[in-house]
Amino acid sequence: MQHGPAVRRRKLGAELRALRAQAGLTSGDAARLVGWHQSKVSRIETGVSGSKSADVRLLLDAYGVADPHLRELMLALAGADSDAGGGGGRDHWWHAYRGVLPPAYRDFISLESQASAMRTLETTVVPGLLQTPEYARAVTGAAVEGLDEDQLDTLVEVRLARQDVLRAQPPLELSAVLDESVLRREVGGPEVMARQLRRLAEASRLPQVSLQVLPFTAGAHIGVTGPFVIFSFSRTSDLDVVVLDHLTSSLYLERKEDLQAYAQAFNALRAHALSPGESSDYIAAIADGA
Repeated sequence: MQHGPAVRRRKLGAELRALRAQAGLTSGDAARLVGWHQSKVSRIETGVSGSKSADVRLLLDAYGVADPHLRELMLALAGADSDAGGGGGRDHWWHAYRGVLPPAYRDFISLESQASAMRTLETTVVPGLLQTPEYARAVTGAAVEGLDEDQLDTLVEVRLARQDVLRAQPPLELSAVLDESVLRREVGGPEVMARQLRRLAEASRLPQVSLQVLPFTAGAHIGVTGPFVIFSFSRTSDLDVVVLDHLTSSLYLERKEDLQAYAQAFNALRAHALSPGESSDYIAAIADGA
């Protein structure tokens, strides 16, 4: 179990090492090609030290990596605080909010923006990618004390900007299991909650979104230990990661046995939950006051 930056460094280093090997180069060859000492290449590959985006680009160029998706994924793993230049339309957009967002949140956004799929169990609130502006404002204001109006506006703006991943090409594939308490907890008042529930019902019909409700009648289940997120990446499963949120930090699990355990837990939760069609009807019924 590690914090986000350490996981990113380890994953980035392992992937760069694999790409170097595929190019038929030794670490000494790589160092000579980019004008570094061999020890710097070794430190990056073992995750001992982090890398700036510019350093990663040099290595990718040296290894002949042209795939734009893979390059952008490697740059995302270089870290939310590295230099942001040289990418496409949504590359590192969160850098504009660097002075407002804590590092753990920037780590989360960087992974979310590059993932191909996201599986999440939510036990208390609507997933951020599906929140309405009013709901997001109520949740953020309650979760982060002492915010002035401008700060609150900015955090809500970030929450809404994150939702662009569902409209990207290709879009992020979102699969969410929601405990019924998410639907019953009145956040922001009855009108805000009713609009939020209608938004969920609409989102459940999107081809890239799968929503399932875990009703109270399901009783105790494996998800009672708390919410979690699993990020998956299309190019390599070695970059998949589980994120667990705590009050003051986020923890990242990236061992294969951890990933397997959480994937199995998510599958079990889906099996106990209502089907996507039943869930859409269930959410609509609650929104209508049934």
